[in-house]
Amino acid sequence: MTMDVMEIQKILPHRYPFLLVDRVTDIVKNETLTGYKNVSISEQVFQGHFPGHPIYPGVMILEGMAQAGGILAFQSMDDMSEEEAANKVVYFMSIDKAKFRAPVRPGDRLEYRISVIKRKGSIWMLEGKAYVDDVLVSEAELKAMIVDK
Repeated sequence: MTMDVMEIQKILPHRYPFLLVDRVTDIVKNETLTGYKNVSISEQVFQGHFPGHPIYPGVMILEGMAQAGGILAFQSMDDMSEEEAANKVVYFMSIDKAKFRAPVRPGDRLEYRISVIKRKGSIWMLEGKAYVDDVLVSEAELKAMIVDK
């Protein structure tokens, strides 16, 4: 299953400049998601991070992983109707073991690979990894809960 940005916006409440997943290339419900974000010099964050030496902030990488994890959680909820899903949102409860291994720069394609560690009801534990050209640039464990808006 693939999803373009229009389909992603039906699931996530985020919009420009804070929607950080451009496309989902693969989903295995309750297991994994692969998606990406194209990092562009025209993004507002590069005005201050850092002038003359643009580096995509680690916190933005983590947020992109979290958004990808939210997509995986919503797409895995087979027992939820489209109407019910429209009244739900994913809240992240914790981010643990975050590591940044290499800088991400304008022109990079940041690929998110998300895996389910475990799920208990509406609570999800996920492993997130981010790659550029198959090189691991960041990783973290994420915990999220699907709640009513």
